[in-house]
Amino acid sequence: MTAAPEGGQRVLTGTHFMLGDHACAEGALAAGLDFFGGYPITPSTEVAERLARRLPAVGGQYLQMEDELGSIMSIIGASAAGARSLTAT
Repeated sequence: MTAAPEGGQRVLTGTHFMLGDHACAEGALAAGLDFFGGYPITPSTEVAERLARRLPAVGGQYLQMEDELGSIMSIIGASAAGARSLTAT
């Protein structure tokens, strides 16, 4: 597994071997993700953990919520404000 790039790069370059959840997070970052509202719960814990580290480094916002309802409400609000948003459960 490769470490996340330093310096706030949105797109990984080169060849990487990674978990599917990490690939999901990296794909969202490459697509311009601005906001993640979710919480760590199996099977998506690694998506939340990866974005908790990577998203602030590229100028995005990470918000940990208490459940699925809070998560969906936070991304609806963020998208209404113009952010590209994502949740994972």
